[in-house]
Amino acid sequence: MYRPAGKAISSMRSAISPSAFGPRPAKSFTPRRRATRSFFVMAMAVGFFRTSNESCGARIPGGEAADERRSHEVNEGGGCAMQDHADGTWVRVSENRWRRVNRREFLKLTAGAAGAAAAAGNLGSLLTTIVRAQQRELRIMTWSHFVPAFDAWFDPWAERWGQGKNIRVTVDHISFADIIPRANAEVAAQSGHDLFFFLSPPSAFEQQVLDLSDINREAERRYGPMVPLVRKSSYNANTRKFFGFSDNWVPDPGDYLKSVWTAVGFPNGPASWDDLLTGGRRIKERFRDIQIPIGIGLSQDIDSNMATHAMLWAFGASEQDADENITLNAEETIRAVEFGATLFRDTMNPAVLSWNAASNNQALNARQTSYILNSISAYRTAQDNRLPVADDINFVGALRGPRGRWASEHVMGVWVIWRFARNPDNAKAFLLELVDNYRDAVIASKLYNFPSFMGSVAEKRVPVADKPTEGRKWVRAAVLKDPFGSNPVNKLAVLADAEEWSTNPGHPGPANPAIGEIFDTFVIPDMFAKAATGQLTA
Repeated sequence: MYRPAGKAISSMRSAISPSAFGPRPAKSFTPRRRATRSFFVMAMAVGFFRTSNESCGARIPGGEAADERRSHEVNEGGGCAMQDHADGTWVRVSENRWRRVNRREFLKLTAGAAGAAAAAGNLGSLLTTIVRAQQRELRIMTWSHFVPAFDAWFDPWAERWGQGKNIRVTVDHISFADIIPRANAEVAAQSGHDLFFFLSPPSAFEQQVLDLSDINREAERRYGPMVPLVRKSSYNANTRKFFGFSDNWVPDPGDYLKSVWTAVGFPNGPASWDDLLTGGRRIKERFRDIQIPIGIGLSQDIDSNMATHAMLWAFGASEQDADENITLNAEETIRAVEFGATLFRDTMNPAVLSWNAASNNQALNARQTSYILNSISAYRTAQDNRLPVADDINFVGALRGPRGRWASEHVMGVWVIWRFARNPDNAKAFLLELVDNYRDAVIASKLYNFPSFMGSVAEKRVPVADKPTEGRKWVRAAVLKDPFGSNPVNKLAVLADAEEWSTNPGHPGPANPAIGEIFDTFVIPDMFAKAATGQLTA
């Protein structure tokens, strides 16, 4: 019965060894996909579970050097001239076609055109065209934030930043569920946005993005070291490449209804996974109107991904160890999945098998569940809508298990710059400016976003060496005395030490490309769901 898992381990060891993540041809995706398949096979075959006998992108043209320049063929949306890194300026010679000219040729062209236009009485139109030609464009794709107030701050801020630099900034928003499909579409087309935002480590896209080591180093020079889990979510030590730049991460506490948990003997909420199971059973017996006593999803959504990983870690299980060796096929994994199946049978119903990212928030605010693993967004929504349940929502940190106490970050905000981006330099400048204004960003998110560089929220006058400490003090003070009307005012106090119990996908190792694809394809929540519903049996 262990033979399938043993073969999977052998395959995985070769697939995610350090050499497997070294430089590869841009069109080769075989090692990463083989790693994902091996993880999936292991998840299906692990431990005592038996099943039946069932057992990306276009090539980047031109290489790294070409990525730093502009192609002759461009999409709609550019201006009439565009500065290149090399000497010269790109000018449009026909629809969707550009030609590079040097400074002297450019002046001749514009001077000649000016003379002709003046003779025709169209000088004003020409000047307008020249001004438009000098304006660059920065295209940004980001998510629709779970706290809408953040988008209301971010979009105008981005536009103002662009106006100050004569850059037309376009910000597009998509839902969480559309992020990975849209990213895959842009990669396939080798066209899209300059900046693209992910909610989880985008390591699976490493071959399609620029190395952002330069701006990560610059941010650390300005603000001090990034949060350790952020580094593990944006840096590949095997390739020595920062595949992303993170401005924020979001803690993932437990949100619970205090009145309900007090009634079943847990006035401060559950402290362990055993408490969660015991309390959930009592709630199911006593509160018949609460349809789903424990609201932990087992579906293909981000919250289910985070929750099932937290269960694995609590029992000492993980997909890999700190050195990226495969460890999923272990007794600890069996115990974690057994517990998840019991929790589902005793405290949930099948609705959680098809939840999306908003379902648990909605269930809590409707008092149809008593506990969810989430950020503070459900609570902020209840506050904004003046729902009576807001005062009843309280928070606990990561739940303790037999072998650990960890919660996955709820959101790991990571920006990438595609290799086909048309304005990479200004994209980098934008990200550094965003982090430089991160105290405003944290406030705009109503304390949802935590800074990836803690020093970025310290007072500007503080020496760099002291910035991380002072930044953490500022975050701590904010959550201990919530400026957004919490009752009691210290309701968010559990977040003060969130950095201590939060970790990244891939824990205790980094979020490497294999982990990234496994996370994006929901291998772990699928494993838990199949066990919970009897599709995998003992």
